[in-house]
Amino acid sequence: MQLSLIPHQATPSGIRDLKVWASVDHAAAFGATATVNIWFGIGAPASRFAIPEAEDPSRTDELWKTTCFEAFLRETGADRYQEWNFAPSGQWAAYEFSSYRDGMAELDVSAPPYIRMEDNLTWWTLGATIAVEAGKSWELNLTAVLEETNGTKSYWALAHAPDKPDFHSPDCFVAKLP
Repeated sequence: MQLSLIPHQATPSGIRDLKVWASVDHAAAFGATATVNIWFGIGAPASRFAIPEAEDPSRTDELWKTTCFEAFLRETGADRYQEWNFAPSGQWAAYEFSSYRDGMAELDVSAPPYIRMEDNLTWWTLGATIAVEAGKSWELNLTAVLEETNGTKSYWALAHAPDKPDFHSPDCFVAKLP
């Protein structure tokens, strides 16, 4: 499934006509677990963005303070949801919430996400593969925080809350898996 992310009107990019997109593949289930492959594409050179240095992948909080990509998953009809964060450095985070911005806790993850970045000089991608519970229908919001080298930050998502960027808003879970 190919999806376009849109910038929040309060946080436009400093890069004219910037395009941000995502490709999602909900792969076959292996027992109780299914694989979700997500590729985020950014239609400008990676050199225009603040990209954290590559590190040994590890769970890290506050990745959203600079260039970061996120996936929010909620089982259809449920209040509980997951937030996954992926940094170009290979750092990651995963949280669960009992309802809208409530009951935040670290998500128990059986395997860390597999994160990779590809720089094509005129555009770049970040890929993340995560494991999710199989046999469920999921509602999805995909997001990006893009910090440019001049400090400009733009907030991208499949859908936005009207006032300020709020990736957790229930109205932003607009895509479906599988």
